[in-house]
Amino acid sequence: MFSMIESFRSALQSIRAHSFRSFLTSLGIIIGVASVIAVVSILQGLSASISDNFKGLGANSLSVRAETSFAEAMQGKENILSLTDYETIVAHVDDVSDVSPYFMPFSMSAAVRYGSQSTVTRVMAVTEAYQQAQQVEPQQGRFLRKSDDQSRRRVCFIGAEVRKKLKLVDNPVGTFIEIGGEWFKIIGVGEEKGEMMGMNKDDYVLMPFSVGTAIAGNSAKLNIGISLTVNDIEQLEAVQARLTNLLRTAHHLKPGQPNDFKVQTAKEMSDMFEGMISTLTLVVGGIVSISLLVGGIGIMNIMLVSVTERTREIGICKALGAQRHHILLQFLIEATTLSLLGGLVGLGVGYAIGFGVSKIIPEFPSAVVPWWAILMALGFSSLVGIVFGIMPAAKAANLNPIDALRYE
Repeated sequence: MFSMIESFRSALQSIRAHSFRSFLTSLGIIIGVASVIAVVSILQGLSASISDNFKGLGANSLSVRAETSFAEAMQGKENILSLTDYETIVAHVDDVSDVSPYFMPFSMSAAVRYGSQSTVTRVMAVTEAYQQAQQVEPQQGRFLRKSDDQSRRRVCFIGAEVRKKLKLVDNPVGTFIEIGGEWFKIIGVGEEKGEMMGMNKDDYVLMPFSVGTAIAGNSAKLNIGISLTVNDIEQLEAVQARLTNLLRTAHHLKPGQPNDFKVQTAKEMSDMFEGMISTLTLVVGGIVSISLLVGGIGIMNIMLVSVTERTREIGICKALGAQRHHILLQFLIEATTLSLLGGLVGLGVGYAIGFGVSKIIPEFPSAVVPWWAILMALGFSSLVGIVFGIMPAAKAANLNPIDALRYE
């Protein structure tokens, strides 16, 4: 134990005696660890934000949408979910509520105008049930009602971002705006939800489903999505299985034939995005970790120089009775300490970079440094010091005391 403490004290003394050289030696480790921590903190912050956003949908929510494989798309085929599928689900699936079809009557986006201001945004036709299924809450006014749908009223519910882009008053309820060449009256504005993966969740316009079908024209070819809520969360998987079997039968799919639709829970969608983020974290983290290897080589080179400089000192220590393992331990602890200090500095610098980047980018989630990233950074730094410190330490330990004392 005394030998360990003395070796650590000697290592710190040597690092302090050559402070600038020690800093330059650790620079590779600092840059490597800072790069890894910065990347991990930014991506993990994004992952945490995605999880929070999907939690807002409710653990018992389901979404159904058409899915076209790459091979089918290359053949010019597009699978769709029709109004008949929606009616089939309503008629045959129990234990569900807030079943809401939705689609985009103007394809992906539409021009929205108010006076001299205009913007392009997502416009969706939805039913009253969409509010509960997607957890949409009005900040001003009200949401779409069943009576709006039945009477085909030209009314709309807008997101907070649309209000900002069109420079509407704080409470624009009752204002008329032009959507795709048609005039609509604003009856409500949604609460702000921010951004997710670069997409503003407040940039949308909702209109009654029947109005959307009238604008789209041929309702037989509508490709809709369906959102719904399972009444009992314990029955979530059972309802998901029933939906899958029902739609396979309705689409005349044979056993072994892949589904032309997707039934997903909010958790599955969250897991999918988190899996993508985790893979990206590993790939990018692995690439920037190469700089740790460069830093390790730098430590080995400087430690070899240090052994050469202290050859006479090593000879004196051996002549006074120091054993081989004492010398080995001293230089190994010095290399590890140098690397670990670089790791600690890199950890702080990396978090500062991640935090700074997340604040510079508008609406980007805050950086998050998970505990495993901290352990990985410090553990890998120590490992680099041990691995690249073995050769210089072994060289010092194997010196012949007489040759070392005669060294000039």
